[in-house]
Amino acid sequence: MTTLLRATWTRFRTNLRDPLIRRNVAYYMGGKLLGLTLLLLAMYWFIPTAVHAATGADTPTPQINAVNTVWTLVAAFLVFGMQVGFVMLEAGFARSRESVNILVEGIADTCICGVLFWAWGFAFMFEPGTPWIGTQGFFLSGLPATYMSTGIPVLAFWVFQFAFADTASTITSGAMIGRCGFWGDIVYSIGVTGFIYPIIGHWAWGPDGWLALLNFKDFAGSTVVHSIGGAISLAGALALGPRLGRIFKRDGGGPPPAHDLIIGAVGGLILWFGWYGFNPGSTLSALDTVGIGRVSFNTTLAACSGGLVALFFSYFRSKNKTWDLGLTVNGFLGGLVAITCPCYWVDPVGAFFIGAIAAFVVIFGLDVLEYLRIDDPIGAVPVHLFAGIWGTLSLGLFATGAFGAPTPTGADTSAVIRGLFYGGGLSQLGLQALGSFSVVAATLVVSLIMMYALKSIGILRVSKAGELEGLDLHEHGAVAYPEYALMGVVPALTGHDGATEVSATPVLAEE
Repeated sequence: MTTLLRATWTRFRTNLRDPLIRRNVAYYMGGKLLGLTLLLLAMYWFIPTAVHAATGADTPTPQINAVNTVWTLVAAFLVFGMQVGFVMLEAGFARSRESVNILVEGIADTCICGVLFWAWGFAFMFEPGTPWIGTQGFFLSGLPATYMSTGIPVLAFWVFQFAFADTASTITSGAMIGRCGFWGDIVYSIGVTGFIYPIIGHWAWGPDGWLALLNFKDFAGSTVVHSIGGAISLAGALALGPRLGRIFKRDGGGPPPAHDLIIGAVGGLILWFGWYGFNPGSTLSALDTVGIGRVSFNTTLAACSGGLVALFFSYFRSKNKTWDLGLTVNGFLGGLVAITCPCYWVDPVGAFFIGAIAAFVVIFGLDVLEYLRIDDPIGAVPVHLFAGIWGTLSLGLFATGAFGAPTPTGADTSAVIRGLFYGGGLSQLGLQALGSFSVVAATLVVSLIMMYALKSIGILRVSKAGELEGLDLHEHGAVAYPEYALMGVVPALTGHDGATEVSATPVLAEE
């Protein structure tokens, strides 16, 4: 043993005299000490937060929860990515001569929404005041570091809610494609994102909104986002009237074909992807892991059942037994819209039937609009308004009674939501019907007033000459496909007032 210790000491002294070994040991030990220091600092900051989350302990001032903040911001970025899906869906399913117009409208709506939602929209919608409108926090001034008890910084929460407001604004243009003037679009966008959406949205999502106080539930916006956007879209379609040359099925015609089904379908799939921020992100809590998984699953299943129902329905009702791509895309979008309200409170069986029924709602909604001679180029009204109403009501039918609401520290099951099919009676269904009817009726009334006011001053619809020329050239001086040859003349077109006229205006060859 003595010999071994002596040999070890000798080797240690020899190595200590070697400058290369001394340097390597210093680097190695220094790295270890630095790593240990960082680990101890991380434990110092993280463990109290984790203990607080696990125990649910209350603190006088809510602290910023880093995990929930990152989760909410990632979800916000996904929702904002839906803008790409919207403009691709609308441009693909519309005519090529209005593609640039759709893109410019989408970008302009987004910019207008951002400025107005910062200035007063967020205050109207998410700050306290009255049961009808928020009255503080304009320009986000005078607000606490975090939004209420979420543990999320106000600015991060604003980004998430801005993406929702932008979605509602973009939905609005869907039924107005091809004949709405750009000045009209700018003005009604101000009305939508600055006043209609945040004020009526406050009723359901504001901290003291009258519907929220009654226990009306809309987890991610079947009513607040989609029904509001769809109702405004319907008001715009009614005020504008049909596009020139639009002949409806009962008159022996039908809708014009989509100019690029590939772009439209890809846009629909991008929307589906963005919905994984829309619905799971609305938990505002990454700690509610079970809830996030359930919402993600329900969102997926409702979209799948809606898409399949629309696919097979289109086959069996077509004369030539064809599989309709456009109807299939609108079918899964209808399923996504419908599940947006109840996604947190239903089980897989409920999600399947909610999506499947939503597809029928969308299909028959398209038929109703066609019969009533209401021109909706991409089906925005059936997908967002009709399916949004169905989704809101479905909560009162399919809520299982097993789930409460997400909190910053996880799920709260002290107050669960139970629907009619699970022994909950008619109370929640009645509240859902009241909320949906109130929001849709108020939105329609205000939107019709706004749209007809814009029509009366002559800025809602472009001139006949401008519409015949195409909005891309008339409003923006450019076309989406400049390499296409311009040839021929516009055939005889029947105007929305019944008049028939012929124009020598060149049109794109593929149209």
